[in-house]
Amino acid sequence: MKEMRNSVLIIDDDIVNLRALVEILSEEYTVYAERDGRKCLEAAARIKPDLILMDVLMPGMGGFELIKALKSDEQTKNIPIIFVTGLTNADDEVAGFDLGAVDYIVKPYSEHVVRKCVNHQMRIINLLYEVQRLETTDALTGIGNRRYFSKLLLQEWEQARRQQEPLSFLILNIDDFKKFNDIYGYSNGDLALKSIAETINKRVKQATDKGARWGGGEFAVIFPNTELSGAIKVAEEIREAIENTAFTLDGERTGKVTVSIGVHSYVPERVENYSAAAFVSDTGKALLYAKKHGKNCVHAAKSG
Repeated sequence: MKEMRNSVLIIDDDIVNLRALVEILSEEYTVYAERDGRKCLEAAARIKPDLILMDVLMPGMGGFELIKALKSDEQTKNIPIIFVTGLTNADDEVAGFDLGAVDYIVKPYSEHVVRKCVNHQMRIINLLYEVQRLETTDALTGIGNRRYFSKLLLQEWEQARRQQEPLSFLILNIDDFKKFNDIYGYSNGDLALKSIAETINKRVKQATDKGARWGGGEFAVIFPNTELSGAIKVAEEIREAIENTAFTLDGERTGKVTVSIGVHSYVPERVENYSAAAFVSDTGKALLYAKKHGKNCVHAAKSG
């Protein structure tokens, strides 16, 4: 998720113009500055700013060449770009828009115009971020949804395959959740789901580990570069914490639930028949085993 303070990368070989733009925008945004077009490519990929302002006429790599390079790079192709230039020829503006620029600020510019143009683009950018967040977030619990998690899982599977590192995964299911809803009502079932999401977030401590609502009464967690023993340890911590957590129901009542968890770990081979889908399926089978053998327990899948 993007930080609250949006970021801007400014590229201009003229130090006076560069300082002026930094001064205008730094009050509202986190501002980065570069005077060299080629250095901008590295900076944009590393910083991933929300917006780029660039001059068109620069020695070495000019603005038109630079925008082509940015738009051809997977890491930077979606960053909006505003040209800040002294060029006033309509053909130059058209060329810039054809290459993917979202706006033009013509020199000499006023502080008011710069702020208006940048603020307008930031409103659009933040609306897009919000749409993306809603598409990938479970509305009830506030953690990732299955769509988000399925995409993440495939990305981590490919990363583990390239690095030849173990990838661990767990699926957690609330025991007798239908019965709980029948007794306490669906609104209290929602409270149980929220409580479990909070418990998972507290126990998943590594920045690379991610949890999501898998669907219904199920949650999933992925652990990049983690052996089976590490994943089982976290799974047991989650199971025990949920078992020992009493959450407030509607009114003055409190409730508890238990969960069953299936865990799997695997190092994807570079060339093989065992897929990410099979990996998920085997984790699901481990969960079913835990359900059939007492519930409120953790069971590990056999290697693919």
